[in-house]
Amino acid sequence: MKKLIALSTALALGLTVAACDGPKENAAEDVGEMQEEAVDDQADAMEDTGAISDTQEEAMTDKAEDKADAMEEAGEDADQADGTTADPT
Repeated sequence: MKKLIALSTALALGLTVAACDGPKENAAEDVGEMQEEAVDDQADAMEDTGAISDTQEEAMTDKAEDKADAMEEAGEDADQADGTTADPT
């Protein structure tokens, strides 16, 4: 359930700001989200089998989210350097 809420929130926020994103930011964000989802699935499976604790599962998930955010920021920086990001102001 927690994962569903997080994914729904991320999708809603993504649709809200998508118009302001440049192509490199969008591409980096998509890749980051796919990688994050794969790690989330793996961590959930590991926790379900008892291979890791809930705390370890949360740490894996948090690290994957941080990596996805960093990828998106790098894409945004690349778009700004190229002048392809719309000015949100």
